[in-house]
Amino acid sequence: MPKYVIEREIPGAGKLTADQLKAISQTSCGVLSNMGPQIQWVQSYVTTDKIYCIYNAPNEEMVREHAKQGGFPANSVSEVSSIIDPITAE
Repeated sequence: MPKYVIEREIPGAGKLTADQLKAISQTSCGVLSNMGPQIQWVQSYVTTDKIYCIYNAPNEEMVREHAKQGGFPANSVSEVSSIIDPITAE
């Protein structure tokens, strides 16, 4: 299944409290549950003013629909073409 990186511009994201992050996560999981198993949230990285999310989904449209239903921005959605890490150098 394709993997996507979603860039969400959220000013002050890095200052969100644990409770706020939990609430966002619960909203996301609720939407995912309603959408079915074909879309999966892998993990997210919170930075100063953005959250970068990794999702597995059959297509970009489903990723954008998740964002729409959850009320999340999806400023950029990019399909991952390859994954590299230190083992790639061997």
